[in-house]
Amino acid sequence: MKSLKLLLFFTILFPFARSYGEAIDFYGKKIVIGKFIDIYEDERNKKTLSELDTSLFVKSDVEIPNLGLSKSAFWIKLKIRNYTSEENILLELASPMIDLCDLYSGETRKLLQSNSENLPFRQRKINDPNLVFELRVPQGQTKTFYLKILASEQLILPLIINSPKEFYQDSLNEEILAGIQIGILLVMILYNLFIYFSVKEESYLYYVLYILFIGLTQLTLTGYTYKYLWPDTPAFNNLAYVMFPALAGIFTILFIKKFLHTSVKSPILHHMLTIVSFGYLLALITRVLGFDLISFRIIDIMALSGAIVTLITAARLSFFENYRPAKFFLTAWLVFLVGLILYIVRNLNMLPYNDFTNYSMQVGTVIEVILLSFALADKINILKKEQELSQEQALRISLENEKIIREQNISLEKKVAERTIELTLTNKDLEDTLNKLKDAQSQLIESEKMASLGQLTAGIAHEINNPINFVSSNIRPLRRDIDDVLEILTEFDEMQQIDSLEGVHTKLNQIEKLKQELDLDYIKTEIGMLLTGMEDGARRTVEIVKGLKIFSRVDESDLNFVNLNEGIESTLVILNYQMGTNLELNKNLGSIPNVECYGGKMNQVFMNILTNSIYAVQKGNLTNRKPTIWVTTFMKDSEHVTISIKDNGSGMSPEVKSKIYNPFFTTKDVGEGTGLGLSIVFKIIEVHYGTIEVISEVDQGTEFVITLPITKKLA
Repeated sequence: MKSLKLLLFFTILFPFARSYGEAIDFYGKKIVIGKFIDIYEDERNKKTLSELDTSLFVKSDVEIPNLGLSKSAFWIKLKIRNYTSEENILLELASPMIDLCDLYSGETRKLLQSNSENLPFRQRKINDPNLVFELRVPQGQTKTFYLKILASEQLILPLIINSPKEFYQDSLNEEILAGIQIGILLVMILYNLFIYFSVKEESYLYYVLYILFIGLTQLTLTGYTYKYLWPDTPAFNNLAYVMFPALAGIFTILFIKKFLHTSVKSPILHHMLTIVSFGYLLALITRVLGFDLISFRIIDIMALSGAIVTLITAARLSFFENYRPAKFFLTAWLVFLVGLILYIVRNLNMLPYNDFTNYSMQVGTVIEVILLSFALADKINILKKEQELSQEQALRISLENEKIIREQNISLEKKVAERTIELTLTNKDLEDTLNKLKDAQSQLIESEKMASLGQLTAGIAHEINNPINFVSSNIRPLRRDIDDVLEILTEFDEMQQIDSLEGVHTKLNQIEKLKQELDLDYIKTEIGMLLTGMEDGARRTVEIVKGLKIFSRVDESDLNFVNLNEGIESTLVILNYQMGTNLELNKNLGSIPNVECYGGKMNQVFMNILTNSIYAVQKGNLTNRKPTIWVTTFMKDSEHVTISIKDNGSGMSPEVKSKIYNPFFTTKDVGEGTGLGLSIVFKIIEVHYGTIEVISEVDQGTEFVITLPITKKLA
């Protein structure tokens, strides 16, 4: 019932208005016919021309009807009386943003011509950005026509009738004016783009993008982009009505923020401008999603809000902050912003449609672009002056600093000389201290070596003492047994002096009796046992000496290929006395090649680690397991061998484990260790470019895993 309400409104407001528009008398000159038409709103867009009730048409009383945003279909009725000799009259709807406009004959009720923004531009009968229809009215006759109009954008109806000659002349003039505007905008774009690449100031880049999109916006609203740039893509042209204004608004806000430094000068207004930019983005999204009417309304609201916030920002910075760029900005933008506000207010039906409100934004844009370029140039001049002042101040400060430096150099030279003497004395003291530390370190290392040597000597003495004692203790019983045998042999020698057979028998009886008394069979058995024991003692002594020889490595200063298994065996022989009988030793020495190393130093590594393992299992008070040490060697890969020495002793906590290689750190009781053993081990492994890893857990034991390269290589 919206049409009925509109009818009542016009009837009350204009009680003498007729329900039907007057006939338009055409004499060949351009006429704006807004006051000569009747309008009917079909809210559901369901009726055809034959179904319309002509009594419901409402006469328009304005030259340019502004029907706002609506999804309704609007029917326009007009009568034309031709007083010219030409029967061709052109009807122009000077608004490119029309979805559909059909022309019907009032007499025949037939469709004469159809125009739609969804059709390619090339299919238009008359090549013009606006929708233009040919009306055939013979001279002296009156014809009635109907227009059916649909629009998803702001529906403004500037309806104009004109002769073809006058129409094409006006169209040419409009294109010339549009060309001038495009030329000015292109010059400004190229000029500011050149400056941007010269000075790298972001304000110029945002300004160039603003000019680009504001120009595309205005050319799209006037239909020239559809005519010249994308005539075959009506869908994109429909999107451009919102896309270009939204992008222009976003880059305008970016330019304002950068040019006026709003983040510092006015944080609150800075955030308000950010909200407006998000509003523009929302308008673009709603347009893509198909909410055309909402997107246009958001664009109008954001443009009006952005203009007001921009004016407030520029005015505040100009008058309250006395910020010079803001003054130029306000001067340059005031014309454009006023024009923009007039244009938007016209779209909101608050101002009439006329040349002033229609072209206010275009004129304001051209003036604003020129003036704002001057403002940017002035900003460069300001920056240049500030830089010159900064350089002048820097030069003055530099001269003052140079004077101060000269004065200070004299004082510094004196202080440097004094300090040099102090440093010389300090260096001498440090050298003395370092030499003392080196001497102390050498003494501690020698002490560790002597401690190891003491263990070695004690071990050798203990190991050799057992077989030697065994040999020496067997000598006396062996001598006694030999004397008994010799006594028997002496009796046999005396038989040679006996001549009679009876005497021989008597002597043999005596010898037999002696053999029984001496128990010759036992003597033979005992002699064999004694010789075997002495042989075992001698062999054990030879093994100990051999092990000592291997362990000592008189050629330890030379780098040779060494049998590590042999070195481990010799070390175990020397440490055998420390192990005792309660400790179980499991050896699994694999088949490994000789390794290029310092044999004596590697034996010292084995001895230090094994000594610690023996100490750990003997002092660990193991109650639930037998003290055990595992020694294993194997090939890690084709270039490395690995030695593993593992025990099931008391183990180490993570804190202790992290300190075991520190010099002088030990967990042994006072007098039982110097804390240098594992430090020396680490250095020896490092010299051989190997690695040593410790795996330990409290009350579970400790494992040292040593990996050595078969051939010594530089790191």
